Amino acid sequence: MTVGFVMLVHTALHRAEQVARHWANHGCPVVIHVDRRVRREMYQPFVESLSDLDNVLFSRRHACEWGTWSLVAASQDASELMLERFGDVRHVYLASGSCLPLRPVEDLKQYLAARPLTNFIESVTIEDVPWTVGGLDTERFTLRFPFSWKRHRRLFDRYVALQRRLKVERRIPARLVPHLGSQWWCLTRQTLSAILEDPDRKLYDTYFRRVWIPDESYYQTLVRLHSNTIESRSLTLSKFDFQGKPHVFYDDHLQLLRRSDCFVARKIWPQAERLYETFLNSDVDPMKGAEPNPGKIDRIFAKAVERRTRGRAGLYMQSRLPGPGKDHGKTSSPYSVFEGFSDLFEDFDSWLSRAVGARVHGHLFAPERVEFSGGQKLFAGALSDSASLRDYNPCAFLTSLLWNTRGERQCFMFGPRDNQDINWLIATDANAQISVISGAWAVSLFRSNLNFSDIRREAARLQRIEAAHLEILRSQHVKARVRIWTMADFLEAGMEPLQTIIDEIMPRNVRRLTEAPRMRDLTGFAQFLQNLKNQGMKPHLMGDFPTGNDPNPRLAGRKRPYLVK
Repeated sequence: MTVGFVMLVHTALHRAEQVARHWANHGCPVVIHVDRRVRREMYQPFVESLSDLDNVLFSRRHACEWGTWSLVAASQDASELMLERFGDVRHVYLASGSCLPLRPVEDLKQYLAARPLTNFIESVTIEDVPWTVGGLDTERFTLRFPFSWKRHRRLFDRYVALQRRLKVERRIPARLVPHLGSQWWCLTRQTLSAILEDPDRKLYDTYFRRVWIPDESYYQTLVRLHSNTIESRSLTLSKFDFQGKPHVFYDDHLQLLRRSDCFVARKIWPQAERLYETFLNSDVDPMKGAEPNPGKIDRIFAKAVERRTRGRAGLYMQSRLPGPGKDHGKTSSPYSVFEGFSDLFEDFDSWLSRAVGARVHGHLFAPERVEFSGGQKLFAGALSDSASLRDYNPCAFLTSLLWNTRGERQCFMFGPRDNQDINWLIATDANAQISVISGAWAVSLFRSNLNFSDIRREAARLQRIEAAHLEILRSQHVKARVRIWTMADFLEAGMEPLQTIIDEIMPRNVRRLTEAPRMRDLTGFAQFLQNLKNQGMKPHLMGDFPTGNDPNPRLAGRKRPYLVK
């Protein structure tokens, strides 16, 4: 007794010829169904290439289309020919032209000989199927589907909607309990012949002709009527992605296929030379008689699905651009944003770089150009310092910079003069650490040589921008680590805010700061703010700034000043 193979072929005929010859040369009869839409000039050479093998036959051809009855009809005709012409066949194995045997034929023969009455077919009830794609599970058995889902999608959808609206329900034939499963099965001669010779076959065939994707339910349902010895699993490794499309195996999946311990794998890329050379080699037995266990590689496929659907945190690319709210990470790594510090302190970026050992940039979103660290014109990932290129998509610019510098902490300056399009991105990003000294932008205006009327207009503009930014940072939707000080509060607190910021960037750092950044000369700054008030502009973001020439009179008499001016 042996096993016979029924092959459904529609493309890559040269590969189907290799596999069919491999099975036939090892004593396994093969019946091949070739899609009627394959042109005669391709079909006839394929038939002639196998004409030297007596145990290879070709069945009546049908024009096959996915999701239609034609696939079941093709397997029925091929199976009937197999049972009629090869009496020594005990099991019939349904395969496709893209299938590839992973284990020696003798291994499969011995496995089936030890289980002579067992049918291997995935067959589960509708309620237990979690993988149906398209919203049709029970309805595929109670509605009619006369239109092709692929060729007439609009008609298909409209006819389904019409039946739902009219509450149309087909009557399921008596004795049938609908089951679903993989279309790739291995049935015993006894069970398969009982299905094909059932007195009610005409009734069942008529019913299943209008079931959606009947090749996943016809044999899976009828096998329950004619056999009690069922292993509800397939011996063929066939994996599907989240859209219901089959995974294609390539040469670099060689070790993965070996680990599955399955007898046959589908779907193999026709150009996978290494796979065909390896597994069609009769001298190789990589499985050593192991029990087929595709579950061993399910974890890898689950990771692949997650990677495809969710991507990697902070990676945006044309092949997988996540929709709003669907990504699980806006950026790839933690970073720090400093607002007002470069206005209040001289060479703050140099001091911060020494203090934390991170990459410290200037104003990345300055209107003139991108101020990369060290004055670079090009940065990691071929990012240009051109402001116009950056402003085409400022959020993508920031996420690209962080992705291209993974493993290195990035810090940059920000303020109301900069492009504000990234406000919501950084505010809702859990990787962001945002430190703000509100009103510090006024120090640059104080030190400028502009006419005071121009200074007042600019101060009013910058204050409006920063006020809107602070409102975002105080929103209930904020996920970033945000610390906000008014300029007056920051000067009052001395070194403590700086120490807090450094500790957050370097949590393992146990040293206290011994060097503070040099503060700009603020002599006359209080009067400058008063002059703004006198001109009708109220600078409220600076806080309760002390009057007089000393910006922090309460620290003046202390022996150890907190800030170096």
